[in-house]
Amino acid sequence: MAPRIVFVITEDWYFVQHRLPMARAAREAGFEVHVLTKIVNHRADIEGEGFIIHPLSWGRGSVSPLAAAVAVAKINAALRRIAPSVVHNVAVKPAILGSLACLPLRRLGVVNSITGLGSAFLQSSLKARLVRSTLRMLFRLLFNRRFTLNIVQNPDDRAALRSAGVCDGRIVLIPGSGVDTEVLQPLPESPPPIKVAFVGRMLEDKGVRTLIEAHRHLRREGSDVELLLAGTADPENPTSIADEEVNRWACERGVTWLGHVTDIRGVWARSHIAVLPSRREGLPKSLLEAAACARPLVATDAPGCREIARHGETGLLVPVDAPLPLAEAIATLARDPTMRQRMGVAARALVVKRFSAADIGKQVVGVYRRLLSETQHLP
Repeated sequence: MAPRIVFVITEDWYFVQHRLPMARAAREAGFEVHVLTKIVNHRADIEGEGFIIHPLSWGRGSVSPLAAAVAVAKINAALRRIAPSVVHNVAVKPAILGSLACLPLRRLGVVNSITGLGSAFLQSSLKARLVRSTLRMLFRLLFNRRFTLNIVQNPDDRAALRSAGVCDGRIVLIPGSGVDTEVLQPLPESPPPIKVAFVGRMLEDKGVRTLIEAHRHLRREGSDVELLLAGTADPENPTSIADEEVNRWACERGVTWLGHVTDIRGVWARSHIAVLPSRREGLPKSLLEAAACARPLVATDAPGCREIARHGETGLLVPVDAPLPLAEAIATLARDPTMRQRMGVAARALVVKRFSAADIGKQVVGVYRRLLSETQHLP
């Protein structure tokens, strides 16, 4: 009988966008793949892969203790029905609630993927400090347990887990979820004017407002650089930007809001430069996809971003929340096609070497096999 793995994840779209390579790798390695998630629009996509769906009603936003307890009970009941060998909890909330649900279950390997530590680790408000303190306590209590391994995407998040008291032996660094470098191939530049593209959710923490200010500065200086915004709001995120505000930006000269985009290759085909002025990331897929298409990168010198946007090599790094340096970096690349080409080629080479979906899938399956080996040799 094939070993079963369950992905516990908040919403189906997130699984499709960020975990398909890992799930496919698990399937090809002989696992029976189950997905425990909130179903919105992607049931057919997931079932079309041969994966088994188990609907879970919850959200990604903050939850009350009562709602958390209900979610833990639902996850535990589902896991008892499925009887998996490995549970893979994806992102902080599923990692906490999923780990709690796994506590009564024996002979079970638990993987927690920390895909970014979110606004609680960025803000300095009293509420954020309390949430941070609570999360660190839970990390220490849950992530050090036997048969538990915790995947982080960058060295900064590894350091954050260490500082919370998670031991090194329970932390595995695997950079991102990977991109398909066979599908995403280098693209020729489109004709001028130069277009800069941001791909991501419309969040303040993603630096979208900073980007708008940088673009306004470029326009005031006489630049004809155009800005493409590809993505939508995320009401469950506390830093989400309302559609009304984004619509106002789209009325400004040189700004186009594309909304939700399914053809990411089409975005990079019409764009010359990728930009992500985020405050913190796990490892940003948007930059990986842009790099796979041989686009130079402009990003903040922040956790996650600096892993792929290497200053002077694959792109340019700027400080967080700094519109003028961001505008200067964009202008530098906009006026230098030789630099764009050189950095785009280097970005593509880096993705192929370190961030391909095939390689990341192999590393994650290695984690699953390690847990299977440990749990099958219980005393």
